[in-house]
Amino acid sequence: MVSRSAVGIVSTGRALPVSHVSNQDLETVVETSDQWITSRTGIKERRIVNSDETCSGLATIASKIALERAGLRPAEIDLLIVATVTPDRQMPSAACLVQANLQAYNAAAFDLAAGCTGFLFGLNVAEQYLKAGTLKNVLLVGVDILSPFVNWQDRNTCVLFGDGAGAVVMTNVEPGRGLQASKIFSDGHKAGLLYVPSGGSSSPASLRTVRERRHYIRMNGPEIFKFAVNTMVDSTLQVLEMCGKTTADLDYLLPHQANRRIINFALKRLGLKPEQVLVNIHRYGNISSASIPVLLDEAVEQGNIKEGDLLALVSFGAGLTWGAAVLNW
Repeated sequence: MVSRSAVGIVSTGRALPVSHVSNQDLETVVETSDQWITSRTGIKERRIVNSDETCSGLATIASKIALERAGLRPAEIDLLIVATVTPDRQMPSAACLVQANLQAYNAAAFDLAAGCTGFLFGLNVAEQYLKAGTLKNVLLVGVDILSPFVNWQDRNTCVLFGDGAGAVVMTNVEPGRGLQASKIFSDGHKAGLLYVPSGGSSSPASLRTVRERRHYIRMNGPEIFKFAVNTMVDSTLQVLEMCGKTTADLDYLLPHQANRRIINFALKRLGLKPEQVLVNIHRYGNISSASIPVLLDEAVEQGNIKEGDLLALVSFGAGLTWGAAVLNW
């Protein structure tokens, strides 16, 4: 009999824009080079939406794939969480648009904003509902369309970000399987390290904010780098300790795909082998809250992750936020 206290991911799906933007393409719009980008970030290309692709649209595609693989109808979803900081519009939520697209009208639907850590925040929230036994099936989507918020004249940020969506279905699973531990963190004192200055209620769009290019991502790269390495290592060790595990027990680490050098530093400090750390940053760049679910979906689809594997998921993002989870696949 399935225990209410055991919660897991039972299916995955992903959706990515059609257009590829390579480092060579960026050489034509900003002072940079393939060698410069690759050596500093590990990124070779990224996906960028066209005029017909939207946050809710990509989220819907990824969700349909995850639902089909779970063998569920949209009507069987009780809760729909969309982790994003780039919804189609200020209101309504992207989640409500996805709900309408799927016709998942039995589901409560809301957005969750935690930057690149959004998927892990959503994982933690969904776990609480499912553990409580008040819901049976949760659809969790990590999706971000960052390209409209990129200053293509700033070579330090424009090379980093891309667009995409990943979705998972969560439900009760057999005891001993699924999520073993999860923890999320925030530090608003560091909010100024990664932010978009205007577009919210304190600084709404105006001719001045547009002229001053205040609707684009601003980031303190060196400080984010140090923060990311430390929090990824510390939070991974914390969740492993919470479930009585160590890095020696891990089969794979699935880190947020923000910078290959950050990932390399973290794996060395955790004592992991390169083959234990899953990476796709070279193809997609930083796709924010979609990063981990897209990485997970690809690994499952390609057969890299097998039943019984112990996985650690870890991320960091604007807020600043960070978090980690351990699950037995």
